[in-house]
Amino acid sequence: MGDSKQKTKGANASKSMEKIVSLCKRRGFVFPGSEIYGGFGNSYTYGPLGAELKKNIKDLWWKTFVQNREDMVGIDGDIILHPRTWEASGHVGGFNDQMVDCKNCKARLRADHLVEEAIQMDCEGKSDEEVTEIIRGNSIKCPKCGSTDLTEVRKFNLMFSTQMAKTGENSTAYLRPETAQAIFLEFKNVVDSTRLKLPFGIGQIGKAFRNEITPGNFIFRRLEFEQMEIEYFIRPENWEEIFENWFSEMKKWCADIGLNPANFHEYEHPTEKLSHYSKRTIDIEYDFPFGRKELYGLAYRTDFDLSQHEKFSRKNLHIHDDATGQKILPHVIEPTFGLDRTILAVLCEGFCEETLEDGSTRAVLKLVPALAPVKIAVFPLMKKDGLPEKSREIMEKLRIFGNIEYDQSGAIGKRYRRHDEIGTPVCITVDYDTLDENSADFESVTIRDRDTMQQERVKIADLVSVLAERYFGGC
Repeated sequence: MGDSKQKTKGANASKSMEKIVSLCKRRGFVFPGSEIYGGFGNSYTYGPLGAELKKNIKDLWWKTFVQNREDMVGIDGDIILHPRTWEASGHVGGFNDQMVDCKNCKARLRADHLVEEAIQMDCEGKSDEEVTEIIRGNSIKCPKCGSTDLTEVRKFNLMFSTQMAKTGENSTAYLRPETAQAIFLEFKNVVDSTRLKLPFGIGQIGKAFRNEITPGNFIFRRLEFEQMEIEYFIRPENWEEIFENWFSEMKKWCADIGLNPANFHEYEHPTEKLSHYSKRTIDIEYDFPFGRKELYGLAYRTDFDLSQHEKFSRKNLHIHDDATGQKILPHVIEPTFGLDRTILAVLCEGFCEETLEDGSTRAVLKLVPALAPVKIAVFPLMKKDGLPEKSREIMEKLRIFGNIEYDQSGAIGKRYRRHDEIGTPVCITVDYDTLDENSADFESVTIRDRDTMQQERVKIADLVSVLAERYFGGC
């Protein structure tokens, strides 16, 4: 029905960011933030479909890593934490980028990126003075206007500061640049209020803020972003085994959300480039259309965070270890998942353009059903003769699967194309045979698969069980 005779010839391998960004705005996944004022600082709004996709990813992550594990609990900490938090974590003194300003066009630029793009030199570990000499010695130009009239390199702290409406020695506070510290601050409260025993983890999903100089690549790098993060508390003697187990779980998650294993890769941070708190860090990188970039990270943070907060708060954060009978300060393994980058990765992975046998093309977003913003679309063949009423009756039975959309506008083929483009896994058409007691197809509907475009008749009485088995995990 609509495209029943059309088969896929092949897929267009092109993954154009321009087309993906266009789809996101046109179909209501992602809008440029504050667009009526000309946009604002690499900000974006998740539209109706994007908000659904985002929630589905968060819900699946929470179910996978918190609800389905006996060794995990979750919290939801504040965005603004006590300012001493960021002194203890090292963010006040060390969370900086090296930057330069162009005196001609007033552009603010990341110095290390400027050097790397111009002469392919890594500036990590070099002082501000050394990087200034590199820029001037190589006559590196501003990428915005071509001028070489650049300021000296200087440090720029990436935290957003705000003023608290209170009196006291310091009214300055910060928007959190990461979600991890809220977990460390509440570590003892979680232990005291639960029956968790080592090893155990605390998960959190929440916003973080970084005043980065060079955000870009759509929603890949934003000033305001969201993290899905775990702090997993362990005894230090078996950290290698637990580290590897978590890395396996992270790779399994990538497959579960539909990422092709050929498109994600491991990157081991060299010892000399590890963060000050890390003994080992591995990134999962993904092949975005604009290049291979970090998607997720896994770090062994030792006991750095808890020991720092003990020192700065002067509170004892040691806990009783049943295995040894001693009070210990646990070590931490941290799996970190960027939510915005996950959204971008599944959009890039799923988007394709296919050429059909009749020479036409279709854009399709092949999202795994668990993530699809619209789970099922229901179409009455016509807008009359009881078909809309029957369609809405069927819709109510299917709401157990999530967001269901009713669509009666346009030809059936055009409706299929609309839902292909937004990733709806299955469409259901209610026609005259559905209502005709003399038809062999009485009380049945046509279901049409997004990826194969194959269609078949299914009895309404069997619809829930068939859809559950094929698309929604038997729920």
